[in-house]
Amino acid sequence: MAEYKVQIYRGTILGLLVTAILLVGLKTSAGNNTSPKNVQFPCLREQADIQQEWLKLRLERNLPAIMRKYHIPMWLMICRHQMEDRVFFSLVSPTIFAARRTTMYIFYDRGEKKGIERIALGDQSNGGLYTIYEDPEHPNRELIGDAQWEVLKKLILERNPEKIAIDVSEADALADGLTTGLHEKLIQMLGTELSTKLVPAYPVTLEYQEMRLPEMLPLYRNLLHINHSIVSRALSNEVITPGRTTDSDVAWWIRDEIKKDGLIGDQPHVAILRQGDASLRFKGSAKGTVIEPGDVIHIDFTVTGMRMNTDVQQVAYVLKPGEIDVPDGIKQAMKNTNRLQDIVISQIRRGRTGNEILVDVLAEMRKENIDGTVYCHSIGDHIHGAGPVIGYYDQQFPVPDRGELRIIPESWFAIELNAKTAVPEWNNEKLMIGLEDDAVVYGNGRVGWVLDHQTKFHLIR
Repeated sequence: MAEYKVQIYRGTILGLLVTAILLVGLKTSAGNNTSPKNVQFPCLREQADIQQEWLKLRLERNLPAIMRKYHIPMWLMICRHQMEDRVFFSLVSPTIFAARRTTMYIFYDRGEKKGIERIALGDQSNGGLYTIYEDPEHPNRELIGDAQWEVLKKLILERNPEKIAIDVSEADALADGLTTGLHEKLIQMLGTELSTKLVPAYPVTLEYQEMRLPEMLPLYRNLLHINHSIVSRALSNEVITPGRTTDSDVAWWIRDEIKKDGLIGDQPHVAILRQGDASLRFKGSAKGTVIEPGDVIHIDFTVTGMRMNTDVQQVAYVLKPGEIDVPDGIKQAMKNTNRLQDIVISQIRRGRTGNEILVDVLAEMRKENIDGTVYCHSIGDHIHGAGPVIGYYDQQFPVPDRGELRIIPESWFAIELNAKTAVPEWNNEKLMIGLEDDAVVYGNGRVGWVLDHQTKFHLIR
């Protein structure tokens, strides 16, 4: 029986609710390639309650630490309806799905005792987490147009911060949410002198999105269970009949299945690797190719729930007539990829940059004669999340900007990579085994898998 530790929201009734939800269904897991089918997410109303608590903790616990780490006294997040800043959804309640006209959030550090002041101009209080400022001359009318900008300038002048951080970045879309029009309007409103205080919010915006809460991990583990379970079933005879089922059939079965759980996912990438064509191609989708005995099937599939994201790649082998197990050469291909995973995990440490990790991983990989490619990324509020990258699929050398970001505690990573191995049973043709699973950097800096990663092939008969 597998055991799972459940982290409780201490001192709240919500903690008892979360614990009860998580204990339902976490019973057994056969081997390390399957997950219990009865793991479920709470209903939408309960999800919203939990997410609201998470938002409160992120604003009260994470944001002050991040702003002070980077010496940012004021941060402005300004966006418009239908052109929301990517960080917007990390700053608002789960029941808010769009900005209200022009939305302005002002975060101002009043010091350790008073904390971060959170002001909303032209939007809601998000359950009391923001103070709403109205036009003093029209207290019952929503702030719009020049009146909104005038109030913003007044607030800035009253607080007189040394720096004003805004979401502009040449390096990262997740920190570049201020549109050109709003940027120009802001400079016009501030005037020449105040505009000299504007600085990119780049590190604050990214790290706020990247940093997780330990309270999130139990439900994230449940989300990953669901992802694993669906992939496990997709890579079985429940879905695949060799000689008849196509890669497209598998992809669309997954899409229909995830919908039943009330979750969403991207279009699954289903690849068939066989002798004569044994390399993964990540561009494009399934082509309607029939799955045959002797094939290796690769699935890349993400699940999104409660504004969290998983990212998983697993593989299966289709037994030929008379076979009862995976050929030894193909098993070795899995072992080599698993070894590369171990190398990456061993190099991820608090404070290291993605590029530092990549260089050391590649050196150890070559020392052990593994022919691999590493392209790991942060994961969290977004599938390809804010935070460091460790290589790109087509760039096995240090990556500018994102590769120079450092590992922080309380973050999650998709350990994504592949290794190519000569398979004797395939006349020594190299088989590429790509795997991806999610890991956590705990608050104490320890790194571990959120769930067990795949070490054995799913078998299809």
